[in-house]
Amino acid sequence: MNHAAPPLDPVKLREDFPILSVRVGADPARGDEGVPLVYLDNAATTQRPRSVIQSLVNVYEQSYSNVHRGAHWLSGLSTAGYNAAREKVQEFVNAAHFEEIIFTRGTTEAINLVARSWGDRFCQAGDEIVLTELEHHANLVPWQQLAERVGVKLRTIPIDDRCQLDLEQFDKLLSPRTKLVSFTATSNVTGTITPVVEIIARARRVGAVTLVDAAQSAPHLPTDVRAWGADFVALSGHKMLGPSGIGALYGRRELLASMPPFLGGGGMIDRVWADHFTPGDLPYRFEAGTPAIAPAVGLGAAIDYLNYVGLDAIHAHEQLLTARAHELLADIPGVKIWGPPLEHKAGIVGFTLDGVHPNDIAEVLDQDGIAVRAGHHCAMPLHQRLGVEFTVRASFYFYNTLAEVEQFAKTVAHAQRLFRKR
Repeated sequence: MNHAAPPLDPVKLREDFPILSVRVGADPARGDEGVPLVYLDNAATTQRPRSVIQSLVNVYEQSYSNVHRGAHWLSGLSTAGYNAAREKVQEFVNAAHFEEIIFTRGTTEAINLVARSWGDRFCQAGDEIVLTELEHHANLVPWQQLAERVGVKLRTIPIDDRCQLDLEQFDKLLSPRTKLVSFTATSNVTGTITPVVEIIARARRVGAVTLVDAAQSAPHLPTDVRAWGADFVALSGHKMLGPSGIGALYGRRELLASMPPFLGGGGMIDRVWADHFTPGDLPYRFEAGTPAIAPAVGLGAAIDYLNYVGLDAIHAHEQLLTARAHELLADIPGVKIWGPPLEHKAGIVGFTLDGVHPNDIAEVLDQDGIAVRAGHHCAMPLHQRLGVEFTVRASFYFYNTLAEVEQFAKTVAHAQRLFRKR
């Protein structure tokens, strides 16, 4: 029997995040106390709890050294911490094997790794790669570059008027020529949660490999690569409480073993001669050079914190915030929310306001200390499909409160009145 996640206490959890006590625009020299920060730009990057910040301090103060290469005690200590972080990622995504987790700088590098290593080796002219209209540029441009290199053809699953994928059209796109289906688990613009398991199952019927961009889903919903049946899954640390500059690629072991290294250098080799080399074992063949040691440990600490809060509780809280935001914005004349019904939506609210540029809305919000994002959010084709150049995006996390949502909506209403008079 499924049980609802117990409610979390965002006010209590906020105490773990030093930056959330910052006052925007404070200038003590002028006697300006500023206004409280209302951070609603979590789809771009999240904030960090003290435990993650402290994990970085601990590495640099107590255990920092290069990993895997030193014979001394400190290198062994650093290596143990780095390996422990990989094990935490493995458990977080439910990978079967330690060596199926490759550390990268983030989702973008992870997808590029697959496009370059797997794509260049296994794709050829006439093969087809299926993407979706929901994709971030990070899951578009690497495949466009592959198309330029080897001549693959790109196909796109359209969305319907509710910003959900049209799976009937997806079935029509699939064929024996389909080599890969690469798609987002959650849209960073509309908040659309895609049916990951169903998409992968349909792709596998024609023998296609699958890649899931989990950058926007991993911080909010459980990631289970084995239950999904995914071949590749990419995620970013900075979107899930971790440091910037660290992420991970999950790859099915058999596939990774068949792929050539993405970068060359120290750490990714078995043997090197003057005129050739043999690559090292997994996962190290894809991690050339000195890795991001401290950020990897920080990602492990972020996973510990997410496990402490609980992803089910996080999702339930975000649904509460999102529903309230929809309710309040619906009362503001001229507001258009872009996205699916709430039951298919993550904690992302993208919207426009008739006659008002999104940048102007974001500026008014910023004057009240409310941080949102305005623009195309690295998803130009999706905005073209929606028929708008830019949107405003408010994105929630578990440390946001209903009071912040209400303040956000109140300021949007103020912006509507302000610009209506002009």
